[in-house]
Amino acid sequence: MRTKNNRVALVTGGTGGIGTAICEKLYKDGYTVVANYRDFTKAMKWREEAKKWRDDHLRMGIDVKIVEGNISDFKSVSRMMEEIRDDIGTVDVLVNNAGITRDAPLTKMTPEQWFEVIETNLNSVFVCSKLVIDEMIKKGWGRIINISSVNGQKGQFGQTNYAAAKSGMYGFTKSLALELAKKGISVNTISPGYTSTPMVMAIKEDVREKIISQIPMGRLGFPEEIAGAVSYLASDEAKYITGANLAINGGLHMF
Repeated sequence: MRTKNNRVALVTGGTGGIGTAICEKLYKDGYTVVANYRDFTKAMKWREEAKKWRDDHLRMGIDVKIVEGNISDFKSVSRMMEEIRDDIGTVDVLVNNAGITRDAPLTKMTPEQWFEVIETNLNSVFVCSKLVIDEMIKKGWGRIINISSVNGQKGQFGQTNYAAAKSGMYGFTKSLALELAKKGISVNTISPGYTSTPMVMAIKEDVREKIISQIPMGRLGFPEEIAGAVSYLASDEAKYITGANLAINGGLHMF
């Protein structure tokens, strides 16, 4: 039987591949879980897909709430956080998971491709973290877990925007970890390698096989493996870990 722990976890980009696994794991751990999805005013299909996602999980006995919001927009996230507080409670665990790619060599990358990735993948980390830390400080307990990427560590051709945003998470994480270390709040990153999400599986098979051939373990990661790490970092057992990065990449990048 699932036991409630009276803590609220918010997962940005919670209806995506890795986000789904994180939501399911945290729910099984006993959290009240809220999955953020993109602001439906830009595309009604996102709202419809999110509702279907929730309904599918309810049929599996997994009650994850959904909330819409543009995570790179301060006003939109403020409204989202207010909705969560009013309906559920204040956020105890924030998983900054949302991310997009807009790949192109820098010579061909448009300003829109650059800024859209920076706003979604990095600015959102500031916005969401800023809007939860005051309540965490009041409680004397909190967890902020930022999902970065192996490509933020090693770089990747055609991903100057993505790598810059994901790399930027490390400096943000370490600095905020120092600010909050004495307040009972930990801040850490997880850096997945190539993981079997719909986004990765959409890569052409020959390209995907080339990627896999470079991974020492000889396979893609599973979203559940990333979710397991989030579960640990969110737990009381991990309270002495802060400012750290956990690389989960099958040996693709070691340092």
